Amino acid sequence: MALVVICGQPSSGKSTAALCLAEALKESESKQTIRIIDEATFHLDRNQSYANMPAEKNLRGVLRSEVDRSLSKENIIIVDSLNSIKGYRYELWCLARAAGIRYCVVYCDVEETHCRKWNEERMNKGEASYDDKIFEDLARRFERPDRRNRWDSPLFELWPCKDGIEKSSAALLDAVSYLTKKVDSKTQDVRILQPTIATQSARFSEANSLYELDRATQEVVSAIVEAQSLAMGGPLNGISLGQGLPTVNISKPVVLPELRRLRRTFIKLTGQTSLSGPPPPTDAESAKRMFLDYLNRELGAL
Repeated sequence: MALVVICGQPSSGKSTAALCLAEALKESESKQTIRIIDEATFHLDRNQSYANMPAEKNLRGVLRSEVDRSLSKENIIIVDSLNSIKGYRYELWCLARAAGIRYCVVYCDVEETHCRKWNEERMNKGEASYDDKIFEDLARRFERPDRRNRWDSPLFELWPCKDGIEKSSAALLDAVSYLTKKVDSKTQDVRILQPTIATQSARFSEANSLYELDRATQEVVSAIVEAQSLAMGGPLNGISLGQGLPTVNISKPVVLPELRRLRRTFIKLTGQTSLSGPPPPTDAESAKRMFLDYLNRELGAL
């Protein structure tokens, strides 16, 4: 039914806002299931998740994939994370549009100095907090939402430092009203995003399919490398990666850089699938099967 993106600087009260919004929604007349998706859902440590760009990219991919799997017209999903990059908020907006549901952003507007103070207080109490270096980096890269952007609209703003955060906060009540209001032909203040052909096709590159494709192809490469290691450089016939999957025949050793090159090429080619071509893989088994067929063609030509 709806996707809510919680946005704000590190230690700005986002998790409190998410919980208060969830409670307010549960107390409303809405019969929808409310679910919060955050780092804690996957037992991810915030400092490890933001320690470097690959880790941060992986975190965003995990959260985005879970959002994509969870969206439906029977529930309201609240994404409680930094969501600090406008390009990432756009990707979440695309997921909502592809699902044909409502979308909004709740922004915790807090000055960086107050966020730093709150983070230090949490650290002193032994609560979940950001290391100083990571906090400074995240605060520096934060991209403030702008209601003029479609992926930042409608925008409900909270001022935790000035007003605190309660389930009765005006911004949260406005958000609840927007998310639960019944829509008919005369309703003009609630926008339900409509999927398009372009959006439905883009879901492959923006959500779960890309994550599954990346993971599945990496598993295939790792299995081939391990099998070659056990064969001690000898020929390999019929490498099996699972029941129902094609086997791989390798007449001569293939070095890891070559396998990685083939993997990158395959992902690129699959991502360029046109609307008139075959559909991209949507699960790990399909991705492995397609990659194995591709490897057999390419390696057979070596």
